Amino acid sequence: MNINDFDLKSISTHIEGTGDFISIDNDKCNLCNRCLVICIMNLWKKREGKIVLAEDYKQKCVECAACYQVCEPGAISFQYPAGGTGVVFEQG
Repeated sequence: MNINDFDLKSISTHIEGTGDFISIDNDKCNLCNRCLVICIMNLWKKREGKIVLAEDYKQKCVECAACYQVCEPGAISFQYPAGGTGVVFEQG
């Protein structure tokens, strides 16, 4: 069983207004794929030789910052969304 087998909407609420809180600088990225492996929500993909973030990441990201933490070349920028926005876990 993996995270995609769970209905995240049943245990959390997403409050709009986060703005962009994750980005990648492909000039710094060394294509190590660590972000692809560590993201439990499967938000990172490799396309045409570049790492890209899902367009709907703001609605799906659980804001764990694991991608940022494993990015050795510092290609991923992450800051937690402003208070009162983002994911709110109601159960679990």
